[in-house]
Amino acid sequence: MKIRLTQVSASVLGLALLSGCVNKAEDLPPAEAPPPPTIADAHDGPTVAEAEAFIERAEAELAAMSKEISPIFWEQATNITDETNAAAAEAGARATRLSVSLANQSKTFNEVDLPAELARKMQRLQSGITIPAPSAEGAAEELSEITTGLEATYGTGSFTYKGEELNLDQLSTIIETSRDPDELKAVWEGWRTISPPMLVDYARMVAITNEGANELGYDNLKTMWLSTYDMPPEEMADEVDRLWQQVSPLYEELHCYVRGELNDYYGDEIQPATGPIRADLLGNMWSQSWSNIYPLVEPEGLPGQGYNLSEELVDAGYDPIRMVETGEAFFTSLGFDPLPETFWERSMIVRPEDREVVCHASAWNLDDEEDVRIKMCTEVNAEDFYTVHHELGHNFYQRAYKDADYLYKTGAHDGFHEAVGDFIALSITPVYLEKIGLISDAQIPGEDADIALLLNTSLDKIAFLPFALTVDSWRWDVLDGTTEPEDYNRHWWALRTKYQGIVPPGPRPENAFDPGAKYHIPGNTPYLRYFLSYIMQFQFHKAACEQAGWDGPLHRCSIYGNEEVGKRFEAMLAMGASEPWPDVLETFTGTREMDGSAIVEYFDPLITWLEDENQGRSCGWN
Repeated sequence: MKIRLTQVSASVLGLALLSGCVNKAEDLPPAEAPPPPTIADAHDGPTVAEAEAFIERAEAELAAMSKEISPIFWEQATNITDETNAAAAEAGARATRLSVSLANQSKTFNEVDLPAELARKMQRLQSGITIPAPSAEGAAEELSEITTGLEATYGTGSFTYKGEELNLDQLSTIIETSRDPDELKAVWEGWRTISPPMLVDYARMVAITNEGANELGYDNLKTMWLSTYDMPPEEMADEVDRLWQQVSPLYEELHCYVRGELNDYYGDEIQPATGPIRADLLGNMWSQSWSNIYPLVEPEGLPGQGYNLSEELVDAGYDPIRMVETGEAFFTSLGFDPLPETFWERSMIVRPEDREVVCHASAWNLDDEEDVRIKMCTEVNAEDFYTVHHELGHNFYQRAYKDADYLYKTGAHDGFHEAVGDFIALSITPVYLEKIGLISDAQIPGEDADIALLLNTSLDKIAFLPFALTVDSWRWDVLDGTTEPEDYNRHWWALRTKYQGIVPPGPRPENAFDPGAKYHIPGNTPYLRYFLSYIMQFQFHKAACEQAGWDGPLHRCSIYGNEEVGKRFEAMLAMGASEPWPDVLETFTGTREMDGSAIVEYFDPLITWLEDENQGRSCGWN
């Protein structure tokens, strides 16, 4: 399965279920559903032995399908044409039919008293389909056509600005670097012209997938997605609320401070001192990371971090390949095996000049064993330096559990997969950068620079939390029918204001579909995983630093070169999804509960400083 900053399921098959096509349904081969499980005696009902045989066959068929179709999806993502879209669509339809058929067949054993591990595999088979199609004739083909079309629309999106047709990378660079509010507004609104054509197809996709979820025994797709966390769906929703309550005070203080600084810079007419923040002023196309505006909010009178990582990378002669080699070297310093030679031969590390590609960074395992790759349009800057570590985290996780049973070849839950690389990136401290020769000893900032370092980090880590919560909060309301298509955009902005305290730079058109301008919506990638990963990466970091005997502040700890910590971490990764996630989490952290206290501890000095800075300001935005 292709992994787009994600690990949806065991293999490429999981994302095959997200693909679509440009073929018409009648052009596709007929469904080839596997035969139903053989029941020895209908009067006695199915047996445990028959359930075991069924699961063995199901895993074999899913594994074979994954290996067959994964090169097709790689080709489509790295060479977008009508032909590759069509091939991906056909493959996606076949994969959908197989997975839905097996999930439905597994219900034969719902009343059998199965051993715990077998019951776990049955549940994973039933709930592990991200985008299910109903079994009605033509449904899988229609769904496949829609999903591939949505992704292709996003991947080829562009906007003409000042007479030049610009892609997302180019438009994002303007958002990241410009300080002209008129230009920011024009580019921000321009990118969102790509998504209105998605609206009708997206609404149709929701209807089809809810039918598919109903057929598998779920009320809707929201319930099905939330059922993958080893607890009842309603309890998982409550768990998300609990975690948000732990960390939301950090965000509220950061929002208050940043808004005040933007008001000082732009003035009341552009950014008022109270209320929400204008979304296009935050240095990111989706306002999910604010680190690009650090120069506008940098504390006065306090020492800075003393270096600019993007500039240091350029000055040191880094190119994209060397960035990836440096990321690999961090993992091998922990005792992980080096990446296979095929990784370097087959990955797409820079944007090709001769074809359209999906530039959204992603990590892949094409054979569920050693054929790991990344797909990035890498640029030599600090953001992509961190992104490289994130993507390699997926690859090293995939290799760690490659010997697990097929249905367990994934993260303990999807947040684990997203947390691995970011946990490693928390160790990219100034001391680490000095060790690898990117900065000098004289550039390592002293403790008096901690506030600047933490503020810079918070503009990424803390600012992201409510955005991550918003994406799936919106999608859940869409999937359970709370939000109808005519209200998609209105509800999107209601939630973005509620959780993030941001608003668009101007009124949105009646036909706007702004959710579609974020890859994970047309790409159908569940987003809760990112919220959970931002909680868990700090849990992992705290546990690792304790294992390493670190007794200083968490933000100065680096585990680079600690093979003992690496050994324990790799042991957790090797478990895949073979045990419920609390059991997996406990093996490394000693706790069975996701917990936001580590992120609070990490940023504690900054929060105290922000509270002082915000004295006299009217915080909040409602």
